[in-house]
Amino acid sequence: MEAGTAVSLPHGPTITLRHTVLEGHRFAVRPIVAGTAPTSWLVDFGVALHDIAPGDVLTNQATLDELRSRALNISLPDVPNFADRFAPYHLDPATFRPAVPLPRHDEIRTFLGYPRPGGRGTGTRNIIILLGTTVQTAAFVRVLETRLKGAVNGYANIDGVTAVAHTEGGTAQMHNRDLVLRTLAGFMTHPNVGAVLAVDDGRGPLTNARLQTFMAAHNYPLAHVRHAFMTLEGGFEESLVRAAAIVAGWLDEVNGCQRQALPLSALKIALQCGGSDAFSGISGNPLVAEVSKEVIRYGGTAVLAETDELIGAEPYVLQKVRDLATGERFLAQVARFKEWAGWHGVSPEGNPSGGNRLRGLYNIALKSIGAAMKKHPDLPLDYAIDYAEPLGGPGFYFMDSPGNDLESIAGQVAAGCNLIFFVTGNGSITNFPFVPTLKVVTTTPRYELLQGDMDVNAGAYLDGVPLAELAAQMLDLTVATASGQRSVGEQAGHAQVQIWRDWAQNEPVKVVKEKGFDGRPLPIAPLPAPIPFAYPAFRTAAGPASDRMALILPTSLCAGQIGRMAAARFNQLELGRAASISRFVALVHTEGCGSSSNSLEIFDRTLLGYLQHPLVAHALLLEHGCEKTHNAYMRARLAEMGLNPARFGWASIQAEGGIEPVLAHMADWFAAQFAIDAPPETAVAGLAQVRLGLTSAGPVRPAAATMLARLARVIVSAGGRVIVPQQASLWQSPEFATAVGLLGPITPTLAFAQTAVRSGFHVMQTFSGQWTEALTGLGATGVEVVVAYAGERPLPGHPLVPVLTVSAEPAVVERCAADLDLALSADVAPLLDRVQQTLGQAYAPTVRRQQNLSFQIPRGLLGISL
Repeated sequence: MEAGTAVSLPHGPTITLRHTVLEGHRFAVRPIVAGTAPTSWLVDFGVALHDIAPGDVLTNQATLDELRSRALNISLPDVPNFADRFAPYHLDPATFRPAVPLPRHDEIRTFLGYPRPGGRGTGTRNIIILLGTTVQTAAFVRVLETRLKGAVNGYANIDGVTAVAHTEGGTAQMHNRDLVLRTLAGFMTHPNVGAVLAVDDGRGPLTNARLQTFMAAHNYPLAHVRHAFMTLEGGFEESLVRAAAIVAGWLDEVNGCQRQALPLSALKIALQCGGSDAFSGISGNPLVAEVSKEVIRYGGTAVLAETDELIGAEPYVLQKVRDLATGERFLAQVARFKEWAGWHGVSPEGNPSGGNRLRGLYNIALKSIGAAMKKHPDLPLDYAIDYAEPLGGPGFYFMDSPGNDLESIAGQVAAGCNLIFFVTGNGSITNFPFVPTLKVVTTTPRYELLQGDMDVNAGAYLDGVPLAELAAQMLDLTVATASGQRSVGEQAGHAQVQIWRDWAQNEPVKVVKEKGFDGRPLPIAPLPAPIPFAYPAFRTAAGPASDRMALILPTSLCAGQIGRMAAARFNQLELGRAASISRFVALVHTEGCGSSSNSLEIFDRTLLGYLQHPLVAHALLLEHGCEKTHNAYMRARLAEMGLNPARFGWASIQAEGGIEPVLAHMADWFAAQFAIDAPPETAVAGLAQVRLGLTSAGPVRPAAATMLARLARVIVSAGGRVIVPQQASLWQSPEFATAVGLLGPITPTLAFAQTAVRSGFHVMQTFSGQWTEALTGLGATGVEVVVAYAGERPLPGHPLVPVLTVSAEPAVVERCAADLDLALSADVAPLLDRVQQTLGQAYAPTVRRQQNLSFQIPRGLLGISL
């Protein structure tokens, strides 16, 4: 409603709006005195900074900042009129009264499910999962999934083969180890799993052996699911063949499991919301609450989660509780979450995203009371459990988890949920790989915009359809979906997994601003090149570039899978080949939403580094639409750097109407750029133009360390750039630093992902020894090729930057010869030649040919999931 609109209040006067009031936003209907609390849905959500008159739009500072960042061309107040302030909630044992259980239905309603032995429950799907036990095997199971896609054709009772890959286990120390083990154990024994192959690399804190020990100690029914544990020991292709043979041997047995009529009491519903708006608590969440209540009355289970998204809604959640101990445990979980966030210098009150605030959820109190509406007021809270803790008896549960949708869903699935209700205001399109998701959108206009990606229109309630009627329809859809009817998301064919990511602190820390790095290279000893070195390159404004690629850069985790779909589709169509574009690349990651704001500096630097990367001829940013780091946010970051946002493409999954419309828009934008591109000019480049990353994992033989140091010296002596991660295992070899000619402590010259502007020898800051994160940072610095030393076994490469895997370790050379790009000798010339071939596009690294690729943005020392 525009400024100046007259509003007639029921049983009250007519008031005039002083500023624009967007859909889902709030304006005062009565005077609010300075120092008192404005209320909405009977909940206090802040404190008035000055007197607020009827007709004044309600704004806090964060919402004003968000609306201004989006250039909406609307009338906004100059200053906020309320501030966030929340009083803690206390449960009084003296006045507590246990809730009376809701009566159960007498009749039995059924669905067609898969009965599982050993107390595993009932499956709504029968899927073979390929579990990457650790992040180091994530790329392997994705490639294996692609290879096995057609393997189940003709097996009527197998619903698919899917990879389950995640980001955890790549560092020596894991604060979330038990939490991850509990999640993986729950995945393996989940009732939707017909069989499971768990793949590790036998190293680090997260291994199959440790997972097996955990499952045995905690009585997971592993003996009652067909399974195998496999460790990558030989070559990549050899391991793929071995894994495929294991799965092929299961097909007849898994297909032998058939659906049977089973009571609705076997349903366990995960209740989620993402991309919420002000109507989530009015239409979508009450609708799934009504359906969940019916499932529970039939003897089933529903699970609420997202701890930080219930802060401020404690009075509602605890208005009916099974017993005092459950209520106290819930409050203890909330307090623990706040304390944990405080260790990292943040507050859970920072949870709402830019998309939330744009659509009327100003702060955590308003978001929480809307989120809590997924619990029907008639239902008592029966249990409060930890993340991924197995479910027990039927009833209504709360599970401790972050507000990050995907991380929370992983815990609910691991606990045993076999169906997901996902409520969204903006139109979140995410899905889980082996549990069907029903997506419920809150308003009819949003449903009409995104109906190709949504299952249920809760906006019909706002249009006048009785809630009971909608609930009956959705219960029928729930039964049909549980019986095998594919959800819209399953038909779209995309899904992703994210487990509660690790954190760096286990006690309070003093928050200090990250130190700056001046980018000045370290002096090292010169060394002349032993062979001539030249390669063909493309002329660009920033100097010669060895390749021309088209980049699709998701601005958040929820846009990642659509970016991956787009890159695969455009590559298959050979889009851009006539314009000398070698390929499309999507950099799929897990950040941008559902994490604390104190990790944004790392995130921003990483994305901006890739947008300016010399290998990127054209780049398009793809937003989901409701994240913190949306397109408007990224435009502002580009402007701050003096970069013209018009240089880049921009696409929005939600704003453009869903997956197929946004894919069409992206294709059109790239095609338009290629059509106006002048034919690229070529030039001959030499060592002075080389930008090389140098890294390693595992032990490095002294002779190999010396030889890699010689490589760095040759390139730097000629005027090129060499960048080594701070925690690469090369630094554990004194021969490397000595051979390079560095004296004294090794200190970073570049922040993580900071673009290397000056030629010379650089050390890039890292936060852990996580392999993929280090490669991600190296790529953002602008390197065009990486030499990676494998001390134990070859590891994944980078989606954009070619990675050459080398080794001189006898065991690695013997076992994994097919995965190496070069077995090192004492002579640096063969390695220089292989670098030259790669930059000149005469050689494609092995990891790229295998598609053994990975990408992940770190959160630093203070970033956490919210």
